[in-house]
Amino acid sequence: MRDCSRSRSAGLAWGFAIGGVVATGFSCAPAPTDAMGPRLELTPCQLTSPGSPLSLAAECGHLSVPEDRDAANGRSIDLRVAVVRAVSRAPWPDPLFFLTGGPGQAATESFVTIHSAFRRVRRDRDIVLVDQRGTGGSNPLRCPAGDASDVWLLDDEDIEPWVEKCLDSLEGDPRFYTTSIAMRDLDDVRRALGHERINLYGVSYGTRAALTYLRLYPDRVRSIVLDGVVPPTETLGIDIARDAERALDLMIDRCSADPSCAKAFPNIGIAIDEVMARLDVPVPVSLRHPRTGEIVSVELDRRMAAYAIRLLSYSQETVATVPLLLASARENDLAPLAAQFLMTVGGVSETMSDAMGISIICSEDYPFFEDELIAERTRDTYLGALQTDALKLVCPSWPRGKVPQDFRAPLKSSVPVLLLSGEADPVTPPENAEIARRQLDRSLHVVAPGQGHVVIHRGCISSLASEFVESASFDGIDTSCVERIVPRAFFTSFAGPLP
Repeated sequence: MRDCSRSRSAGLAWGFAIGGVVATGFSCAPAPTDAMGPRLELTPCQLTSPGSPLSLAAECGHLSVPEDRDAANGRSIDLRVAVVRAVSRAPWPDPLFFLTGGPGQAATESFVTIHSAFRRVRRDRDIVLVDQRGTGGSNPLRCPAGDASDVWLLDDEDIEPWVEKCLDSLEGDPRFYTTSIAMRDLDDVRRALGHERINLYGVSYGTRAALTYLRLYPDRVRSIVLDGVVPPTETLGIDIARDAERALDLMIDRCSADPSCAKAFPNIGIAIDEVMARLDVPVPVSLRHPRTGEIVSVELDRRMAAYAIRLLSYSQETVATVPLLLASARENDLAPLAAQFLMTVGGVSETMSDAMGISIICSEDYPFFEDELIAERTRDTYLGALQTDALKLVCPSWPRGKVPQDFRAPLKSSVPVLLLSGEADPVTPPENAEIARRQLDRSLHVVAPGQGHVVIHRGCISSLASEFVESASFDGIDTSCVERIVPRAFFTSFAGPLP
């Protein structure tokens, strides 16, 4: 354990003006903590991520917890934990816990692809990764692979047998894979590592997890960074079509205002409607599979196209291709759009524990679905009710866990919280963070112009977030650099953007 406290020079406690903290002495005793539970033994390991060549050195171990936390003598599951050590030999005693998205991603995998954004944090703090129960190396809940890689793409009559087959295959009770239970696990990890207080970074669904932990353990949290915010009052799924449509409209407006894009695709605003109308009837498309290189045939339909466009809207690297894909499809060349569908659905299936995600949504969100509200939010959108309709068929048969009465209540807290949003985020738009900001006593909301989902790695934002974690304060943090962030240029041909 490396919970070392450091004495600092008076007057230079957080000396940003001279480039960092001035330390005058070191002590290396365990940090005081609450009643200690089991210790967590860690050994060297290498973290990897599916589909990525990157790897990251860490120290890994497993912590056993009850699957049913109200039955301590019942079945137990192991949580996979990894600690990415600080560069400093005497790190601060309050590490950063990284909470990933989905729901269904594994922290030990997804951190690998974004770890460079946390280099400055790692100078003086360990980063702790816990695969949330049901994901990664923590008793993953995954449905068997079948003809469809995603339940949202199944025909209605195929969903009930799919659910039955999936539930029969699971080595775990879905009722015990909720956010609140997982955050009790997280606190067990905190205690096992010997930390009294921690900092949290949550991304996407991980922001719900972070705020849930704050509600349960307010005295254990020093600071929080929320990237792509899901406020406690938000029902996942209800706004998915509206938010995706908003992001598409922003993309169309940006293309129309860009001379190169507007010249290449003069009628891009109507292309999406024409393509979707054509795909109301599935169209056979022959193409070379972008992952295997084999010639395959795909019955491309409206659902597949909408699925691909929504996921391509998540980042500015991929949304830059959407006008070109729509224009090509409009001209009867559907192979590029079909190829992107195969790429996106394959990537999701590799990184998500789908049954864990379904367990979260069916327990925490589905009970609050309102048909009239869903009809209003999905009307005149390219995505329509694709995902909410599927959930209406999945959730009635899915075992649901108990959710605390205050789970969805507005959260009041004086813990400092930095809120990050992408202006063109198709799933957690800036208005979400504004809802959370109004509930938090000490918060700052930063919006990255033209960006999509997850912005910690965009422009100067990683530096701003690092400054905030260092001081747990907004004093002296200048956010004007964010205004200089710009989205990627649009592809005007398959050779890429114009020079």
